Amino acid sequence: MAASPRLEPLEIVTGRGVARFQVEIAATEAEQRKGLMFRKVLAPDRGMLFVYRKPQRAAFWMKNTLIPLDILYIGADGGILSMVRNARPHDEMPLPSGGLVLGVLEIAGGRAGQLGVLPGDRVRHRIFPKG
Repeated sequence: MAASPRLEPLEIVTGRGVARFQVEIAATEAEQRKGLMFRKVLAPDRGMLFVYRKPQRAAFWMKNTLIPLDILYIGADGGILSMVRNARPHDEMPLPSGGLVLGVLEIAGGRAGQLGVLPGDRVRHRIFPKG
């Protein structure tokens, strides 16, 4: 039986308040390649944070991803640069960040809309010094 992933706290600060999540960290190349592929469910308070060593452009796709996801591209200061809402399962079209990001957060599809998350909102996590 595989070990349960280690979870870390993460918060998104929106105009409506603070949304709290427990996230898996995808820091290695292998973890980032796999991401949330083949997952059948993602709880509303869970997600995966992709962490880069330095700010870079990123583009995600939904190959082998079974559930819709909201993808939040996060700058080095913890601000949400851009986002994709309800990315379609199995879609192989690249979904670019539109700028330099230090992290990318994947949460359950539709969750960002429910929480009122918008570009410019802030993410608080240990990788974002100003978050």
